[in-house]
Amino acid sequence: MLEHILCERDGPVATVTLNRPEKLNAMTKFMWQRLGEVMRELSAEDDVRCVVVRGAGGKAFSPGNDISEFETYRSNARQAKDYGGLLHTALGGLKDCRHPTVALIEGICVGGGLEIAALCDIRICGESSRFGVPIKRLGLVMAYPEIGPLADLIGAAATLEILLEGRVFGAAEAKDKGLVNRVVADDKVEETAYESARLIAAGAPLVARWHKKFLRRLKDPAPLTEAERNEGYACFDTEDFQIGYRSFLDKKEPEFKGK
Repeated sequence: MLEHILCERDGPVATVTLNRPEKLNAMTKFMWQRLGEVMRELSAEDDVRCVVVRGAGGKAFSPGNDISEFETYRSNARQAKDYGGLLHTALGGLKDCRHPTVALIEGICVGGGLEIAALCDIRICGESSRFGVPIKRLGLVMAYPEIGPLADLIGAAATLEILLEGRVFGAAEAKDKGLVNRVVADDKVEETAYESARLIAAGAPLVARWHKKFLRRLKDPAPLTEAERNEGYACFDTEDFQIGYRSFLDKKEPEFKGK
């Protein structure tokens, strides 16, 4: 089943593809497991500067979990807890990734697919993309590790609206709700997403990682320690700062080393 999650590299930009286009990239138990593994592997690589997450085939990002697996893997609470462990570990891999992540969203992005996209740092979709979480029709809830990131992204009120109504809605409404950063023409989604990834990759990678770390930390209500406050100045001792500063003065593009 490993081929259902592809990982490719183009220099500092990695692409993780949900690769089950014949099923619109519906997620299986083994896909969740592999997605978590791949995201942790990429997070550990210092030469990665951005990760693009997408679905294969151009028709869908993902409609979420493959319902046909429920009878085998999620037919009762005990099985569902085991399955949920894999799913939540995968979502944790996305959430904890050190590198910036971009969701390239074509077509359907609902249920578990929306949970994946919501954990990416930037989300870019096409005008015909569709969003929603219609799990009320299945008598299912969105567990704490899944509902939390969605509420963090768009707020409790919008999250409840999506869950209680169970509607599938369009890209314009998704933009209004804050689910996506940009809506572009369907034939420009790939180009725009990779343009974003290249812009990110051209920046100082340590800075991108620090910004992600700082924003995560600010969600914790505990007061910042002196060491944490001092970390805001650590960039001045990096080689990348010297490169960036000198390049600015010399009016040339910096070539950061991640040091």
